[in-house]
This record gives sequence, structure tokens and C-alpha cells, in this order.
Amino acid sequence: MDPVQAFLQANALTPPAFAPTSRYYGIATSQLVQADGRTLVFVQRRFLPPPENFALLQTVNIVAGDRLDNLTAQHIGDPEQSWRLCDANRAMQPEALVVNVGATLAITLPEGVPGVGDG
Repeated sequence: MDPVQAFLQANALTPPAFAPTSRYYGIATSQLVQADGRTLVFVQRRFLPPPENFALLQTVNIVAGDRLDNLTAQHIGDPEQSWRLCDANRAMQPEALVVNVGATLAITLPEGVPGVGDG
């Protein structure tokens, strides 16, 4: 057995289902046992955080050809963190953030990280 897994089991600790960089990190999972005995594991519902949880760094205007992954790479440093821009801009559908040329996109610190002047 993997020593880390053995330690977790011995101490009744459950490893997180998602990496710390995931949109779903910290979200609990649930199980549903079907009539045939199969167990389905699913992520509980995640709500978009309120806008006041984000400290604004800057805004950018969308131009023709913008892609969310490219904007995220440019402003956050990791194209796989586009969900952070979605959260900060209250977008359920990522493509909605770049479809309207001229729209303003908020670039923020991660949720809950205070910015300058936040107290």
C-alpha cells in the first residue's frame, strides 16, 4: 500500500477529490447507491461566489478573436485557471465572457484574497 494512503487511512483522513487549483477543490462529494447496487459518486452543487469576494486588479476590454484561455494565461499566468475569470465575472458559461467585442472583463485576485485598500 502507498505510504501516504496508509497514513490517511490510519488517521481517518480523506484526500481531497480535486487539486488545489481546481474550481471544485473543497467541494464535498456525495454518493448515490442505485437499485442495482452500483455506487455513483458526484460533486455537490457549486454556486458562483458573490462579486464582493474578489479584489479587482484591472479590467480589460474584449477584442475580436479574444479567447478566455489566452486572456487567463496573459493576466493570471495559467490558461487552465479560466474558471477564476468566470467566477469573478459571474459567468456560468465561459464563452459568454469573450463573445461580445467591447465588453469589460474583470481581472481579480483569487476569491477571498484582499486587495490594496480592502480591510
